[in-house]
Amino acid sequence: MLHIYVSLFLLIPNDSEPEPTFGSNSIRGLYERSGDTDGKYTVPILWDKHTNTIVSNESSEIIRMLNSEFDAFAKSSLDLYPEGKRVAIDEANEWIYPNINNGVYRCGFATSQSAYDNAIDELTTSFDRVDKILQNQRFIASDDKVTEADIRLFATLLRFDEVYTVYFKTNSRSVATTPSILNYCREIFALPVVAETCNM
Repeated sequence: MLHIYVSLFLLIPNDSEPEPTFGSNSIRGLYERSGDTDGKYTVPILWDKHTNTIVSNESSEIIRMLNSEFDAFAKSSLDLYPEGKRVAIDEANEWIYPNINNGVYRCGFATSQSAYDNAIDELTTSFDRVDKILQNQRFIASDDKVTEADIRLFATLLRFDEVYTVYFKTNSRSVATTPSILNYCREIFALPVVAETCNM
C-alpha cells in the first residue's frame, strides 16, 4: 500500500499531527527511515509501506503515477492526462510550473532584489496569462475537461492569497480580485472530493 504525504505542517516538528504510518513529526524522519539523509527534505512524498521507502518526491511524477499506474485498483475512470489533450497539458505545464508553481517559491526564497524582481515579473506575467486563458475557456488545457494542468495550478492558486502573498510577497496579483481565476478555483474546489483534500 502506498501513502502520499503532502502536508506542509509536517515540516515543523512538534507543531502538528504526526504522520499516520510511523508517527514521525517531521518529513526528515521519513527520509531518514528510508535511508536518505543526503538530500533536501521535501513534500510531496509517495511512500511505499511494504518496502518502507520513498517511491518519489516529485509532484509531476506522482500525479502521473496516480493517474494511471493503479488503474487496476481504482474505483474511478478519471483520466487527468487523456491522450487527445496531452500536448496542450504538457505545453501548459511547461510555463505554469516554473513561473507559478515554483515561481512563488522563487519569490519567497530569493536571495537578492534582482532575483526577486525577475521571479515576480515572471509570476505576474504568467498569472495574467492564466487570467486571459480562463476568460476564453473553462479550464487551462481544455474547454470541457479538468486535466492534470488544472490540478497542478489549483494547488498553488488555492494558497496564493492566504499564504504566498503574505509570506512570499507575491502581492502583484490576487486570486480574490481576478474574477476568471476566482471562478475557476471555485469550480475546481466544488468538484467531488476536492474540498475534503483542502485544509486551509
